Amino acid sequence: MLLDLTRYRQPTASFTRTFQPSDLATDGEAYGVREPVELAFEIQKDKNRFRLVGRVRTTLQLSCSRCLEGYAFPIDAPFDLRYWPVDEADGESDAEVSESDLDTSYYRDDQIDLAELIREQFYLALPMKPLCLVDCKGLCSQCVTNLNSGQCACASHVEDPR
Repeated sequence: MLLDLTRYRQPTASFTRTFQPSDLATDGEAYGVREPVELAFEIQKDKNRFRLVGRVRTTLQLSCSRCLEGYAFPIDAPFDLRYWPVDEADGESDAEVSESDLDTSYYRDDQIDLAELIREQFYLALPMKPLCLVDCKGLCSQCVTNLNSGQCACASHVEDPR
């Protein structure tokens, strides 16, 4: 899933593609890709620097942080990224990070890894605490019953063991 930058000679061009969930499947991710991923952006070229402005759309599968049930999470993430050749990267590791550094990436061998771009946008769009419902009741701390789907017979008052 590499974007060949040598194909783009005009100052502005468009790119649209749909990727299947299996194209982006990797182990250990905090999400699962449920539907095809639509990637559309405009490429703006300035010599050897590129700007990609567009959006990523799909539906992810997340696990609720309270009840652990899976649920669908729609993604419609706009992005505006700059890509510079890796030889223009500043080697200073102790430098202060500026606002423009947050949307600047580097490419190598005249190619941009679109899978990396998509995964980055997914992670930026994920909620800090994924919840299946705003008022999710979670699990019973004693019998681990999902309280969204039913009640349990456990005592509602728990004594402090201290």
